[in-house]
Amino acid sequence: MDEKYPIVSLYGLRFNLANDLSALISCIIIFAVVFALSRHLTMKPNKKQNALEWMVDFTNNIVKSAMPGEEGKQFYLLAFVLFLYIFIANQLGLIIQVIFNGFTWVKSPTTDPVITMSFALIVLLLSHYYGVQKFGFKGYLANFAKPVSFLLPINLLEEFTNFLTLSLRLYGNIFAGEVLLNLLAKMALSHGWITSIVTMPLEMIWQGFSVFIGSIQAFVFVTLAMVYISDKLESE
Repeated sequence: MDEKYPIVSLYGLRFNLANDLSALISCIIIFAVVFALSRHLTMKPNKKQNALEWMVDFTNNIVKSAMPGEEGKQFYLLAFVLFLYIFIANQLGLIIQVIFNGFTWVKSPTTDPVITMSFALIVLLLSHYYGVQKFGFKGYLANFAKPVSFLLPINLLEEFTNFLTLSLRLYGNIFAGEVLLNLLAKMALSHGWITSIVTMPLEMIWQGFSVFIGSIQAFVFVTLAMVYISDKLESE
């Protein structure tokens, strides 16, 4: 994609305003949705409360599949927030894309590898933290050499590959989807009305498919995040 983004430098640090603004919009949308659904909770839930409870049960089941038992309950909220944010961030660019003065201001945050790598890094750091918390620092390091010591280099390499696959899988799928949508839109606008008639249905179909892919990728990311954390809570 040949898009340009507004960049601001502050104290030697470069900030991509498109990422910052898009991430902020995603947070606002999530807060508004959860706030609206969680008003006036009752023992006999209405449709809004049912929708919220379904989302909570859905993410709770993701955690239970990776960490059955009491130990997984501490990660229910993490899975819920992580799923909602990635889901909304994946869909944002399909609904809203703001281009002003040649710069893209609003897009899907997850089309930038910096964002997806940040999420992957957070997940892996949390997995190490909870592993150290459970086994102690020495016991946690000893787990990398189990069940046999010669697996230590492979286990260390796995940490790096987990980081790359977790982040780049999400980035690649969302980025590719928006690239194709932009190409179809440019074709529809620049090659006459006949091309527009042909490409418009294709763009609608692909947009629907992109919504599906964005949902699946949010599910896959959270599932793998819980699996990685679960692995660190096992003795080997």
